[in-house]
Amino acid sequence: MILLGVILLIIGFVAKIAIVWTLGIIAIVIGAILAILGAVGREVGGRRHWY
Repeated sequence: MILLGVILLIIGFVAKIAIVWTLGIIAIVIGAILAILGAVGREVGGRRHWY
């Protein structure tokens, strides 16, 4: 999810498309939250790992 966000950020920056840039930021934030919750052992949606 974080990797997808970074790719979207790069595409949005190069193509100068604001909505893609925004979606990239959202994907990075969601990915970071899932990674943090997984690292502390909290299950999210019934799954312990998201990969």
